[in-house]
Amino acid sequence: MVLSSPESLAGPSSYWSHSELHFPGFQGSHAHCAGLPPRNWQVTDLRPAPAIPRLLLSRSPSAAALLVLVCVSLQALFMGSPLRFDGRVVLVTGAGAGLGRAYALAFAERGALVVVNDLGGDFKGVGKGSLAADKVVEEIRRRGGKAVASYDSVEEGEKVVKTALDAFGRIDVVVNNAGILRDRSFARISDEDWDLIHRVHLRGSFQVTRAAWDHMKKQQYGRIIMTSSASGIYGNFGQANYSAAKLGLLGLANSLAIEGRKSNIHCNTIAPNAGSRMTQTVLPEDLVEALKPEYVAPLVLWLCHESCEENGGLFEVGAGWIGKLRWERTLGAIVRQKNHPMTPEAVKANWKKICDFENASKPQSIQESTGSIIEVLSKIDSEGVSANHTSHATSTATSGFAGAIGQKLPPFSYAYTELEAIMYALGVGASIKDPKDLKFVYEGSSDFSCLPTFGVIIGQKSLMGGGLAEIPGLSINFAKVLHGEQYLELYKPLPRAGKLKCEAIVADVLDKGSGVVIIMDVYSYSEKELICHNQFSLFLVGSGGFGGKRTSDKVKVAVAIPNRPPDAVLTDTTSLNQAALYRLSGDWNPLHIDPNFASLAGFDKPILHGLCTFGFSARRILQQFADNDVSRFKAIKARFAKPVYPGQTLQTEMWKEGNRIHFQTKVQETGDIVISNAYVDLAPTSDTSSKTPSEGGKLQSTLVFEEIGRRLKDVGPEVVKKVNAVFEWHITKGGNIGAKWTIDLKSGSGKVYQGPAKGAADTTIILSDEDFMEVVLGKLDPQKGRE
Repeated sequence: MVLSSPESLAGPSSYWSHSELHFPGFQGSHAHCAGLPPRNWQVTDLRPAPAIPRLLLSRSPSAAALLVLVCVSLQALFMGSPLRFDGRVVLVTGAGAGLGRAYALAFAERGALVVVNDLGGDFKGVGKGSLAADKVVEEIRRRGGKAVASYDSVEEGEKVVKTALDAFGRIDVVVNNAGILRDRSFARISDEDWDLIHRVHLRGSFQVTRAAWDHMKKQQYGRIIMTSSASGIYGNFGQANYSAAKLGLLGLANSLAIEGRKSNIHCNTIAPNAGSRMTQTVLPEDLVEALKPEYVAPLVLWLCHESCEENGGLFEVGAGWIGKLRWERTLGAIVRQKNHPMTPEAVKANWKKICDFENASKPQSIQESTGSIIEVLSKIDSEGVSANHTSHATSTATSGFAGAIGQKLPPFSYAYTELEAIMYALGVGASIKDPKDLKFVYEGSSDFSCLPTFGVIIGQKSLMGGGLAEIPGLSINFAKVLHGEQYLELYKPLPRAGKLKCEAIVADVLDKGSGVVIIMDVYSYSEKELICHNQFSLFLVGSGGFGGKRTSDKVKVAVAIPNRPPDAVLTDTTSLNQAALYRLSGDWNPLHIDPNFASLAGFDKPILHGLCTFGFSARRILQQFADNDVSRFKAIKARFAKPVYPGQTLQTEMWKEGNRIHFQTKVQETGDIVISNAYVDLAPTSDTSSKTPSEGGKLQSTLVFEEIGRRLKDVGPEVVKKVNAVFEWHITKGGNIGAKWTIDLKSGSGKVYQGPAKGAADTTIILSDEDFMEVVLGKLDPQKGRE
């Protein structure tokens, strides 16, 4: 039912009393509210309604209006304020029409000081004039914005940038958009056609960006956009000159992204599909009209905003769709032997493997690219590689790896005290700032405990004693070993101090084509009692293709996360010393501390230990869903997806399904998923085993109310001025009230607190936890309800 006409819904069961709204559920997409209702509206259903059966509104349409206003206000608080560019100076080339005009107007609308550059010629680069730029400047000024015109060619980049500096004193954003077309089939392209295209597109972008570069470096801030195209990425008939220039812009942007990173200068590339003066000659008129420039501009604005961390990206965009592109490379094949010539016959024999994308990699830097070549040279030099894998070689490799299965490492004893347990806890983010963490960092605490994931340190010690390299059948270069997955199961809580005996065994060896996965099981005992079981999945780069099996029933399988919003999200900002602190627990790999070693491995700087991120996430899950009760922690499984750099923020997203907590961990600054397909199994307790994800812990809405309280500190006065009311929220779960919250948008700068209103509330809103979340996120419309 639709609440846009409240009169039709009030009916005989509406009564006048104190204002109260009951919401069993809503569905929809977005809502708008025009104004505030009178203060004397009252809505209620006075009859008992334990299951809260339906929505009842007064005959006053202002009731629905107030609800919409509240929800829109909450959406604004929760989803963040509009992206603004106040005080930023933005230069847009080719801004007299089409895409450039759309960019200029959009930046100006959001507070930017805009330089509208346009030579004023036609789409072939012929002619010049001031009218195009002047019209856009006048349009911006008419709307209350600030802008100046630039009529210089982008080939004279210094003059273009000087216009910005003379008018506004700085330059923050450069959008290289100017371009022309000179389409010809390849045989008919003249020298002038080739040169003019490159002078405007590639050299022009170079000249303008170079003129702005030093100014951006001095101010330690800059955002640059290069405009490529689908023709540049994929090629196109009749556009060889244009395609070459457009792909050249991508290479320029990628290099600038690397050089500018230290100075907070970001450079990204877009390949837009939009109607413009140029595409009018290429695309049908109706398609040009459908591909509006306004469907491209929002991406450009986001990439140019100070809060956007994207750098070196390539994006196709058009018609409201945006997609990011990346390189992909096959595993390839080594087709020569040491001290033997490489032959075309060997290339032919391996052509299928060379072109096989089944186990493709996705290199993101020149370090990753050259790192593979170094690996190849090392393999050829140290092991020898034949141009054609013979059946004998395959048989030997297969039998060698098969012989390793079931082999045991020498027994290993690990003794630790409270000191090691505390050092580990600090290394994974435990802090005295949180009183609940005291039990992990203070040995004098009455309930001092080891964090459950300290068990991986115990298991890892047995692998680092050197025995793994001595196992017959395994030829291991530890510089090529990656930690793929980790499983830990606890049979009882770890003792606060003790001496454990560890037994490690090669459970299985898998052939993944691009490498070998060694499955190592490590069992740790106190006397004869089994305390914990670790399973390490170690990936040996470049050792695959020997014909072994790809799967094993001995592997603890990773599980995909549920397809719904997370039940809880918690963040931790790691310190720049995080890896240095964590390694004191015994993981001495120089990759995490030595910049030179990290560079050899293809990283800009040392990375954080994957098991450190693993510990951060497990600690948060224990806190969120088990109240730090280590006796409830049974098992954890995780897959390591991408590296983390010390100083980045870890965002742990959690889903509760029964006693299993699914989770994934992201780097908040980049959005990269660094731990995937992960879960923690908790032991049930008598008072929580049958409860829903929100019961026995926080309702989903609790996180929202807490976030609203934090954001009110910045935007509270503005919201209070608009709303001027106090709202008491009753959040339900399963038909019962699970929590009460008050949002005071009447006094001071506003405040949010748990519990009923301190004084009279202007209205009480009763809403289920699930529907509250969807209304706040804008997925449900408060003016629509379920039938």
